[in-house]
Amino acid sequence: MPHPFTDSSPFTDPSGAGLSRYGWTRALDHAFAEHRAAGLVPARIARVDRGLCDAVTESGPVRAALTAIHSPDPLLAPCTGDWAALLPGREPGHEPGREPRLAALLPRRSAIVRSSASRSSHGQVLAANVDTVVLAVSLAAPLDAAKLERLLALAWDSGARPLIVLTKADLAADPAAVQAEAAALAPGVDILVTSVTTGRNIDVLTALLSGTTVLLGSSGAGKSSLGNALLGDELLATGAVRAQDGKGRHTTVRRELVPLPGGGVLIDTPGLRGISLYDAADSLEQVFAEIERLALDCRFGDCSHGSEPGCAVQAAIQAGELTRRRLDNYRKLQRENAYAASRTDARLRGERANRQKAITSHLRATYKFRDRQS
Repeated sequence: MPHPFTDSSPFTDPSGAGLSRYGWTRALDHAFAEHRAAGLVPARIARVDRGLCDAVTESGPVRAALTAIHSPDPLLAPCTGDWAALLPGREPGHEPGREPRLAALLPRRSAIVRSSASRSSHGQVLAANVDTVVLAVSLAAPLDAAKLERLLALAWDSGARPLIVLTKADLAADPAAVQAEAAALAPGVDILVTSVTTGRNIDVLTALLSGTTVLLGSSGAGKSSLGNALLGDELLATGAVRAQDGKGRHTTVRRELVPLPGGGVLIDTPGLRGISLYDAADSLEQVFAEIERLALDCRFGDCSHGSEPGCAVQAAIQAGELTRRRLDNYRKLQRENAYAASRTDARLRGERANRQKAITSHLRATYKFRDRQS
């Protein structure tokens, strides 16, 4: 089965469903009416690479330029999973010199956003228009509770449904114990133990997925191997992991979208080493819901859950109902999120001030010109 964006032969959708195979809906079709009237065609972005993107259209895959919708804000930049309005290129034998290019992005219904890896205060979109976020966690290494909590906050904040998939069960001494440990960290989230080597629960996972699914996790978690099992072919690059810590090299170097055999699409992502939150206050409350519930019984409404008398959270820790590690990580993530929000607010204030300065400067120049003419 050739990869649809590297195969040079004409693309033929075996389902005959056109873009519906990639998630196109009646609602999207209705929203696209104005773009279609302007001679544009719908496309879904499969991969973004250095000012260009691979996208799928009703006619097949295309390579298109992004210059028309370039934005200095990474949060507004095109990314894998976006739906876009595409200006087609000229047909062979007709007017030369016009390559396909994206003209606009359609509004996103969900997006996985983290703080930019740079020192700026911008957010970075990892994938757009996602229905299910599969958090791949390797059973070949001890469970990192703090990292899983970060991943859960990232997933809940996207607006998609999180699903924890414990991979490499064939390498674990007691998968059930790790599953119970993960369940304590993620109430209300489905958790599935899998093994690509033995085929354990791969069919169950396939049945659980619909629409657009994105794979998230650390390098070496087995995301690409899991993706290949779902795709039924070795389409995604995989690599070995270090025996001493279970970490792997980045065999997936960019996000890419591929259709699943049974319907829907899969987005594979590079391993996440830095998971910085971006405007995720609500999702933190969801991840640490039991702490939020306990806080309602604190004597003081502004209790910091430190040394205040009548703190229900500290009482739960003393009773063994809550771990201090979980409270400490909640506080840490709250501080991190508040700092990211403050940086964003400062940047937005600065941008507004710069726009006002530009307007004032333009008005002054206009008045001076008018005065010279009088």
